[in-house]
Amino acid sequence: MSQVDNRQNTALSMRTPRARVKGLGASGHGAGHFWLQRLTGASNALLMLAFVVVIALMAGRSYPQAVALVSHPLVSIILILAVVSVTIHMRLGMQTVIEDYVHSHGLKFAALIANTFYAVAVAAACLYAIIRVSLGGLA
Repeated sequence: MSQVDNRQNTALSMRTPRARVKGLGASGHGAGHFWLQRLTGASNALLMLAFVVVIALMAGRSYPQAVALVSHPLVSIILILAVVSVTIHMRLGMQTVIEDYVHSHGLKFAALIANTFYAVAVAAACLYAIIRVSLGGLA
């Protein structure tokens, strides 16, 4: 007995006509969330390798030498990219966990808002520190 493909038969489909036209999945996010999570994961692997190298270069240096290293434009850009990529990846990962395991709509909404605010706060604090050191150094 062969399997019948009923995907084109809209009478047998559970998807709404709008969902079929937009190409969105059940969550309404489509594949964008999936691919952004994979992209940030891959970039995190490379950026964390560079971050470990920067930290290793700081070992044994005095404080002014460490500040000078972070002040280098290439190092600052790597650190900024790492912070942005890691915080986006963190927010997306927690969003997935919240959407999958929190079932109360009010609690889910509050958790998603808190997740976003937390990620923004972490990113802002890290970026402020990197920019302050790279542009003006610390006295």
